[in-house]
Amino acid sequence: MTGLAILCPGQGHQHAAMFDLALREARGADVARRAEAAVGLDLVAVARRGGDAPFANALAQPLVCAAELATWAALGERVAPPRVVAGYSLGELAAYGCAGALAAEEVVALAARRAALMDAAAPPGAGLVALRGLAIPRAEALAAGAGAALAIVNGPDHCIAGGTADALKRLAESARRAGATTVQRLPIGVPAHTGLLSAAEAPFAAALAASALADPPVPVLAGVSGAPVRTRADAVLTLSAQIAHRIEWARCLAAAAELGCSVFLELGPGTALARMAVETVPGASARSVSEFRSLDGVARWVEGSLRRR
Repeated sequence: MTGLAILCPGQGHQHAAMFDLALREARGADVARRAEAAVGLDLVAVARRGGDAPFANALAQPLVCAAELATWAALGERVAPPRVVAGYSLGELAAYGCAGALAAEEVVALAARRAALMDAAAPPGAGLVALRGLAIPRAEALAAGAGAALAIVNGPDHCIAGGTADALKRLAESARRAGATTVQRLPIGVPAHTGLLSAAEAPFAAALAASALADPPVPVLAGVSGAPVRTRADAVLTLSAQIAHRIEWARCLAAAAELGCSVFLELGPGTALARMAVETVPGASARSVSEFRSLDGVARWVEGSLRRR
């Protein structure tokens, strides 16, 4: 029988309505309130005001985690238990909340701590750029030549690179000359998953070790390898390592398929992970909560997709 994979996106797709479906349900609203209390911020109001604030790293990380956990709290009892949970970049932290290894309020507090550590380690003006249309070895060579590094591998010709502002400018120019079909600076102000953030890795590992993080009842896929994580010790190791090491997202999707998942539900905000699942996993059914007008609609789609397998 086929399984369900829950996908937790990272930052970059925040929008004013990102909490709306979750807040229609008491469980979702309760998680949102507890998340806001944990960081002393009105996260729903931040999202609804829009503008640049939801994309500032210090706000974006707790904001995105809170929205995903509230959405899962509202939805989780309506769908079949997932076989695996995977999170993209920041979403890997939220994934442990969805997997039942960490309370929502502690996830959000850790997200705020993660953001602060990353901001403190990041050079001014550094960030990320998306590249498509270049084979990964070619993109890696161009990044190295520009003084940047690959941060996330999404597919055979789709990746994210991180670096200083000057390095990303040089990389963008060389990638265009090499025939890249997409060269896009992302609205993320830190060079996540590169060695530029190595100073944040050990302090975040200490924060995770001091938390109530437990063995995940549902396996969570490690971004740095795609391997299923089933113990607290491995969770501390992989969640901290991914701050300064490359994310192998294509491997995560392949691992989910190997574990029997052919239905993928992205919690949103955004739809990028669902699209990548369709591109990467042959025959996959994948959608994002962001595509639906109601949680009932989400639940019907999941049920129908699992039944047809």
